[in-house]
Amino acid sequence: MYYSDEIIEEVRIKNDIVDVVSGYVRLQKKGNSYFGLCPFHNEKSPSFSVSRQKQMYYCFGCGAGGNVFTFLMEYENFTFQEALKTLADRAGVTLPEAEYSKEARERADMKATLLHINKLAAKYYYAQLRQPQGAAGLKYLKDRQLGDDMLRAFGLGYSNKYSDDLYRYLKGKGYKDDMLAKAGLISYDERQGVYDKFWNRVMFPIMDVNNRVVGFGGRVMGDAKPKYLNSPETPIFDKSRNLYGLNRARRSKKTYFLLCEGYMDVIALHQAGFDNAVASLGTALTPGHASLIKRYVNEVYLTYDSDDAGTRAALRALPILKDAGITAKIIRMEPFKDPDEFIKNLGAEAFEERILKARNGFLYSLEVLRRNYDMNSPEGKTDFMKEAATRLAGFTEEIERNNYIEAVAKEYRVGYEELKKLVVRMAVQTGMAAPARRPKSGKSKEKGKEDGILKSQKILLTWLIEDEGIFNQISKYIVPEDFSDGIFRTVAALLYEQYEAGEVNPAKIMNHFTDEEEHREVAGLFHTKIRELSTPAEREKALKETVVRVKNNSIEEAGRNWNAADLEGMQRLMKAKSDLQNLRKLHISVN
Repeated sequence: MYYSDEIIEEVRIKNDIVDVVSGYVRLQKKGNSYFGLCPFHNEKSPSFSVSRQKQMYYCFGCGAGGNVFTFLMEYENFTFQEALKTLADRAGVTLPEAEYSKEARERADMKATLLHINKLAAKYYYAQLRQPQGAAGLKYLKDRQLGDDMLRAFGLGYSNKYSDDLYRYLKGKGYKDDMLAKAGLISYDERQGVYDKFWNRVMFPIMDVNNRVVGFGGRVMGDAKPKYLNSPETPIFDKSRNLYGLNRARRSKKTYFLLCEGYMDVIALHQAGFDNAVASLGTALTPGHASLIKRYVNEVYLTYDSDDAGTRAALRALPILKDAGITAKIIRMEPFKDPDEFIKNLGAEAFEERILKARNGFLYSLEVLRRNYDMNSPEGKTDFMKEAATRLAGFTEEIERNNYIEAVAKEYRVGYEELKKLVVRMAVQTGMAAPARRPKSGKSKEKGKEDGILKSQKILLTWLIEDEGIFNQISKYIVPEDFSDGIFRTVAALLYEQYEAGEVNPAKIMNHFTDEEEHREVAGLFHTKIRELSTPAEREKALKETVVRVKNNSIEEAGRNWNAADLEGMQRLMKAKSDLQNLRKLHISVN
């Protein structure tokens, strides 16, 4: 649904960011801003700033930042439309009705119906667990030492042994067979007719990040097969893109996830205080799972079963996580099979110790690889080191690769330099790398210069919104085209438009961007730390140096790209050089 800029801005204006964020974070006023502990990463001293003047937030620790829409999108994992609707309801703003095509409206109606059916089913299963017919299921869960608070928190239920109970209940609510089949709750064959997909099972509702029931998992009572049964793929349930427990784990203050294999492991860990546990849903970890995890954390601890199947699953998961940019570690469960057994026998403190001693994922993979070689023979150890070197060559970042070479050399008692040479040789032999070439001189210098220019542009943009008097003094000489192409130039152009319209509103600029990462970047442009300068003269000198640096870089860039046949371009370049000379003489006053 498209909403006009006017309605978006009306909603934003009527939701003061300090008031909204205060509902999630305890804030304390310091100067012109409010500070608190960042809700997006763990910290002991407040670096999370909320500005009523800018109507923006920014964390100087992790870089999270944006306006009131961004905050809800990040904290609640809302889409922009969901954040807009939530804030519109909060402010009493009526949004225009969505205009869908017939096909889009039918899809939306179908998904809404399926979600409601699943919600009713979850309530039905929940009630059945507490009835006499649910005694077997309740006993099973109590025997697994789950408390009533966990049963409620995860909405656990029971599908009783009569195979059409849920079907008859939902039919009584007016739902037709085709919708119940699309929800994955019923099956059909010629001998039995219509029957429930789940029966005589403890039921685990599967919720999406917004706490909507999208599917179910069921653990059979007795020895029937399969032991665990999951909902099939439906229009609202894609098991390769959902994680059990994510709706709770995403609110954890911990900076990593504990990745488990099963429902009971997740619940047992949450009960023990590890509220960052999640599990894939009856399927191996997929790139979709990894992408979903990456939205919340950059580090994962694998708590897979300690048997051969669990080891193989962990080894399959490691490269998937690495490709997504996630660091993975392995928690050893021995002498127990899984986290549930471990905690029951040794408790939460012992599990916390295992987390602290978790094995680096890459080193763990070598540990498993080692079992295939006779490390007591020179040939066996040589072959192992060749394979280890081949794997080490897979690290594309030189610093990371060298760090791992150092760790492996220490672990297996070989020389660092010798192993490093072997890594290069194996990389060339396997076609993973060309023979090393010396980098051209000046590369790092150019990169440093580029980073310095971007920092200067950020400082200038921050200064422009901190002190509105600066704009009138420099706008004759500095124009949006003087900023680097891309988001820098776009933001500068929007800010200049606001100045010319007499309305400086940095939070409104974010309405032009929809991606959360863009919001972070824009917020960073307006919250660059400017070093403390004690006197007005020092501040004016620093500002002037920044302005001159931005203009000079713009001229150099234009000169590199100038076409000798472009006479107008030459005239613009000459004027820019004249402006630079005037800038050098200009006195810029700051408040």
